[in-house]
Amino acid sequence: MPLRVHDTRRREKVPFKTMEPGKVSMYVCGVTVYDNCHLGHARCYLAFDLIHRWLESSGFDVHYVQNFTDIDDKIIKRANETGEDWRKLVDANIASYYEDMDALNILRADDYPRCTDYVDDMIRITQDLIDKGHAYQATDGVYFHVESAPDKYGQLTGQNIDAVRSGAGGRVDDTGSGKRDHKDFALWKAAKPDEPTWDSPWGPGRPGWHIECTAMSLDYFGQQFDIHGGGHDLRFPHHEAEIFQGECHTGCSPIVHHWLHNGFVNIDGEKMSKSLGNFWTIKDILQQVDAMVLRFALINAHYRSPIDMNETLLKDAERNYNRVLECYISALKGMTSKSPISLPQPDITSQQPLIKSLAMLEKMGEGFAMAMDDDFNSRDAVAKVLGGVREITKVMASGLDESDKDAFAHYAVDWLEESAGAVLGILPTREFALLEPEEDPRKAEIAPRVEELLVERSKARANKDWAKADEIRDELSSMGVVVTDSADGPTWELE
Repeated sequence: MPLRVHDTRRREKVPFKTMEPGKVSMYVCGVTVYDNCHLGHARCYLAFDLIHRWLESSGFDVHYVQNFTDIDDKIIKRANETGEDWRKLVDANIASYYEDMDALNILRADDYPRCTDYVDDMIRITQDLIDKGHAYQATDGVYFHVESAPDKYGQLTGQNIDAVRSGAGGRVDDTGSGKRDHKDFALWKAAKPDEPTWDSPWGPGRPGWHIECTAMSLDYFGQQFDIHGGGHDLRFPHHEAEIFQGECHTGCSPIVHHWLHNGFVNIDGEKMSKSLGNFWTIKDILQQVDAMVLRFALINAHYRSPIDMNETLLKDAERNYNRVLECYISALKGMTSKSPISLPQPDITSQQPLIKSLAMLEKMGEGFAMAMDDDFNSRDAVAKVLGGVREITKVMASGLDESDKDAFAHYAVDWLEESAGAVLGILPTREFALLEPEEDPRKAEIAPRVEELLVERSKARANKDWAKADEIRDELSSMGVVVTDSADGPTWELE
């Protein structure tokens, strides 16, 4: 199945086509570095990490650019509040960003341009827009005149410019700005006291937000590129402003072949908000949840769908992630040679369990690829991985002879590394996976009593004294002990 993506501009899934065969140019709007990253940032950059990974796994050479917005009203405000130099504030938050993304196993982009390195380009583009009649100088800066290109309005959101005109009633922005129309937006902002400024033909000032991404994306990719991505909230006004600026400046339409936007994150059914007290930074949540568990929770949903982050979701993610990890470790330990024997050809109709299981895993691998080719449907892809984990776990415990088990273990490791590892990004390195976990000191303290209770429980179960067995189970549970029964007897771990 050929790769299909949901293009926000066209409002439907379309075949993925690139300007240059085998190569992908992708620009994703980066963070405004005035504070630590939050859960919404994790959702966005994990979504595009999956897209990045799948495109590369599909054989594309991806040039991925993600900017840092390092001059902005929020940065200036925060620096003034703290008394910190704005440049130091920016540098500290960029370092914090990398820490968060690395913890979540998000692959680095190829380039991370900073807006302040492109001010000259922004000035040049702004002057060109003025010269072409698409922008005008006002007392407080330079504005893009939306009515100069009304046909470009609402391409991503579906807003109707006639309805906007009618609703506005002919009013102009009432904030004291010099813009002629409420729809117009700033390309250049005149200098204000205690703000960083750059010289320009219109006096000292700084660029508007929207022009920054236009300057950087055009510098890297020229007049057209394949993918522009970002959060759902950036469609308007930011991305529509980019369309206005870029297409009117270059005369090229469309500049972006595929617009992709990820969904929001809610907390217990409500939009994440500082005012509601449900605002989580990535660092906050990683103090409570393993980074790979958080990654699993966020990718176990289609990137365009909203996610409701709650305790149940995280517990489910932890359980399923641990199943994947345990299966991977078991397969790694099952590889007893460097040169395994050849496995038989898969056949779903075979009566031999190994041959049938190989066919089922092959089919699930195909299903994984089909899911990712269907607009990067990671939820279905995760389901295929969990199905594969169940099958691998069953086969590894089925009593294969040593050579078959070794060969199957090699196969299982490759299968997991190609899907859960390279694409989903939830597997550790082989070396890390095989490290012995540190023993919880609490386990040693309670071990004698737990072992005693397990013996009593086994006797009770053998005597069919279910009430006694339940009583012992409750006591173990109150100690935080989880018991797993198997043919070899019960094992236990701490919650």
